[in-house]
Amino acid sequence: MKPSLKIAMIASECVPFAKTGGLADVVGALPKALRALGHDVIVILPKYSAILDGQFNLRPTLGPIGVWMGNGQEWCAVHTSDYDSVPVYFIESNKYFDRWGLYYDADFNDYQDNSRRFGFFTRAALQLCRDLGFAPDIVHAHDWQTALAPAYLKIWHWNDPVLGGAASVLTIHNIAYQGVYHASDYDYLGLQRGNFTADKFEDHGKINFLKGGIYYADIVNTVSPTFANETRTPEYAHGLAPYLNNKGDNYVGILNGADTERWDPSVDPLIPERYSPANLAGKAVCKRALQRRFLLDVNPKVPVIGVISRLVPQKGLDLLAQTIESIVTNMVVQFVILGAGDKGMEAFYGNLPARYPGRIGSYIGYNEENSHWIEAGADLFLMPSIFEPCGLNQIYSLKYGTLPIVRATGGLDDTIQQYDERTGAGTGFKFLAPTARAIYYTTGWAVSTYYDRPQHIQQMVQAAMAQDYSWGSSARMYLQTYQKALDNKANG
Repeated sequence: MKPSLKIAMIASECVPFAKTGGLADVVGALPKALRALGHDVIVILPKYSAILDGQFNLRPTLGPIGVWMGNGQEWCAVHTSDYDSVPVYFIESNKYFDRWGLYYDADFNDYQDNSRRFGFFTRAALQLCRDLGFAPDIVHAHDWQTALAPAYLKIWHWNDPVLGGAASVLTIHNIAYQGVYHASDYDYLGLQRGNFTADKFEDHGKINFLKGGIYYADIVNTVSPTFANETRTPEYAHGLAPYLNNKGDNYVGILNGADTERWDPSVDPLIPERYSPANLAGKAVCKRALQRRFLLDVNPKVPVIGVISRLVPQKGLDLLAQTIESIVTNMVVQFVILGAGDKGMEAFYGNLPARYPGRIGSYIGYNEENSHWIEAGADLFLMPSIFEPCGLNQIYSLKYGTLPIVRATGGLDDTIQQYDERTGAGTGFKFLAPTARAIYYTTGWAVSTYYDRPQHIQQMVQAAMAQDYSWGSSARMYLQTYQKALDNKANG
């Protein structure tokens, strides 16, 4: 491997600038870890209207740049900012990004021109590299929004003096979202008609961004080893299993890490009181503060279960809705729920505090401080996902001594060790069946352990907080993957 790689990371979101899910956490943390290992990394994002110049000290850079799309040249502006020593560039196009949300409107409806928005952004990001003279060894694309980057490199930039040497890596964070859009936008994307075939971009007469990206990428990875295995099967791959299997050993799983500069109770500036494995007194302070903030009965003896999630079926929140009232009726337990998504679920979870005062608190939307308070103040953390490529909140929960209750799928299975009632070993509680019944009984198991075997809870808390899922080891695995991508490119 070269002593220092030049890496252009192209993504649709990144903390602290724009976030809807774990993708943003990864793109915010991985570049820092790579730079700490001596590599030159830049991040390129869209400049959404919510990214305010003054808030993030954005400044104009270069001049307007021209981007060749299938219908001719379009223009955009470029801004830059530094985030923890990582240069971040923002592609500004009011036509495409001056809107309420990142991907959808206030009613949770996808923007109809998303294919054009993110096709334009991806080509603009590559053009930015050319205009900067930043010749990347690796172009690292994330999810469907930037999955066209590997294709653009091979179709248009194979002999480019700046981009011609770049190998491509495509990371799949959520395979359920593939960027499937009407074929009428295909010509605009400039991918050439010969590539609109069933093995590349064509999907039942539509365009599939992720499918084409898988074909063209030198390496494809997803964000946990178990999910990589799961998505080789029809049950989990949402139609893409044959194309992932075609990649052979060029499809791998690399477990996400956690940004311990942001998620560590011993240094977290957002929580009411800091604490560590050696002194857990601050966790009791955080629990009391959490109960007060969410209008729960303030009682240190009652376990609090936290939920931070997009309110969508993938996360199992429709299954939880079927059983949460039975849980709070039949068990002495409290819930704190934070999330947004499906409007029906928002209404259901938003109304629960009024129906179960003192026992359930909720916040509909996303709030960074509340998410830290929940991780620090809850005793247990519930993630009943139908599938979960990696999951980050269960990793944060381990660090905060908040024992996870999870379905044994994807990264949840990789990161949580099952509780053993005989010895007290383990770091959480796992179940297999994606059913409301399984959620009910596994939550009951965790709650009964809290009351009946408190010594096991304390043992598990210490084991959980001792787990190391920081980005260092994951970043090294990405470097190995980058080298394999470069080898693949060199070998044709």
